[in-house]
Amino acid sequence: MGVTDVLIVGAGPTGLVLACDLARRGAAVRIVDRSPVPPRTSRAKGPNARSLEILDDLGVAEEVLAAGSAPLPMLKYRDRLPVAETDPWADSAPSPDAPYDRGRLIAQWRLEEILRDRLAGYGVRVELGREVTGLAEGPGGRHVDVAFAEGRTERARYVVGCDGAHSSVRKLLGIGFEGTTAEDQVMVCGGVDLADGALDRTRWHQWFDEDGAVMLCPIPGTRTGWWFQAGPERDGRGRPLAPTADGFRRLLARHTGLPGPALTRAELLSTYRVNVRMADRFRAGRVLLAGDAAHVHAVAGGLGMNTGIQDAFNLGWKLGLVLAGHAGPELLDTYEEERLPVAARTLDLTSERLRATLEAIRRPGGGLDAAITPDTTGLGVGYRWSSLARGHAEARTARDGERPAPRPGDRAPDAPCVDAATGARTRLHRVFAGPRTTVLGFGPGSAAVLREVAAAYGDAGVRTCRVYAAHEDRAESGPGEAVVDDEGHAAAAYGRGASDGTGTSTSTVVVVRPDHHLGLSAPAADARSVHAYLHRLHGAARSAERFSGIGGRRR
Repeated sequence: MGVTDVLIVGAGPTGLVLACDLARRGAAVRIVDRSPVPPRTSRAKGPNARSLEILDDLGVAEEVLAAGSAPLPMLKYRDRLPVAETDPWADSAPSPDAPYDRGRLIAQWRLEEILRDRLAGYGVRVELGREVTGLAEGPGGRHVDVAFAEGRTERARYVVGCDGAHSSVRKLLGIGFEGTTAEDQVMVCGGVDLADGALDRTRWHQWFDEDGAVMLCPIPGTRTGWWFQAGPERDGRGRPLAPTADGFRRLLARHTGLPGPALTRAELLSTYRVNVRMADRFRAGRVLLAGDAAHVHAVAGGLGMNTGIQDAFNLGWKLGLVLAGHAGPELLDTYEEERLPVAARTLDLTSERLRATLEAIRRPGGGLDAAITPDTTGLGVGYRWSSLARGHAEARTARDGERPAPRPGDRAPDAPCVDAATGARTRLHRVFAGPRTTVLGFGPGSAAVLREVAAAYGDAGVRTCRVYAAHEDRAESGPGEAVVDDEGHAAAAYGRGASDGTGTSTSTVVVVRPDHHLGLSAPAADARSVHAYLHRLHGAARSAERFSGIGGRRR
């Protein structure tokens, strides 16, 4: 019986992102889904700013941007009359350190198509109609035996459950999923077609009345398709009725004034109840959980799919390094260490945003914009508490007018710059892209460290990049990549200031993890810390002894 490196259960956005990340690392990955056909779900409305950065790293952001649309202004109604219009992103703009300042509207099924196509480019296809029914640790704990409904048993070194809130993987592991279900907070949802021209497709229409609500958001890439969300119809005892096409038509006529027949098609009908739950743990030996299988929360803020995508991006590189033999399996413990607190905070954040939204819609002009805050972009999520976040207490304090330097664990800022070899415009996130750790060097004193890193770890998934200030002499370029910080954005983003040419006193080395988070920031003189950090992620250096003399320190 052959052994797969990683078996992913569930082919939604979380599982597909993880599969793409592992496949490009050369892992033998398979992905299965119980559905007999790719689902055309549209509950998630698209990636947020941080997820767009991840999709960019995976090489699909341009296709996602082309297939989707920018977030729309929200037109709010009361008693069928428009009372307010709000653009939650009116004051937002791209910045040098964050070129994606907002998310993108795209149907979940379309995003999944894009990711499946990317995965197929690596020779991996989703295995549909395959339901996992059993998990057992193999002999010696070296693999997992996975039983399927059709009677077959297959082996994998690791299994990741990305199979949603009702996860079979989580249930087979016996992992608790504690929390609450708000039975009184109910919404009916579906994909509908409206008669051509029935509503302006450049707005997200929201009717909030005292006796109910209807929300209609146009689905990008369709001519007449809309996301339909509404308070449910209720029976004589006040209990919510199951959604039906005729029910949708009655809700449409009652709240919007549009004739019921204007709704020409309704499918993918579902009832949504607010669930706030989280798994007790995200790992049980060689089996891990990600996305809704690990945590579910209120829809306010649109963080469900996005939190899952970001789970996958955190886990993928760690699995990749363990599978390649560079890191020990204990590196996988940092997945739960980092993502469980993020999930807990997301549950709190979305519950608070739901409370704020329910309060806002009681007043004419209130709407779903109450759910949107800077926290919902995902750009501020970091792991400063992590055992993988290593820094120096003597890090420079920001001067007046400067932004604080990012700390280990924080998202690594982007910055426009120039490729030193070609003169072409590029960005730091383009440098980071791909399944590698990146070591940035600021200041002339970093050159020696970068040379030794390239010699010792260049074949082990580590790249080096020298970041030159505009005035610095680049005559002696070393190995690896090099960029010119011609406008000073990289220095500003990393709190380094311009190099003053005096040597190592202003020189810094920054280690950026494959998921774009800072792992280590250290003075260039402290090569020992750089070596120790890379050793944890990438194993023993090919030429580790060369580090002993850098900066005058010996191990």
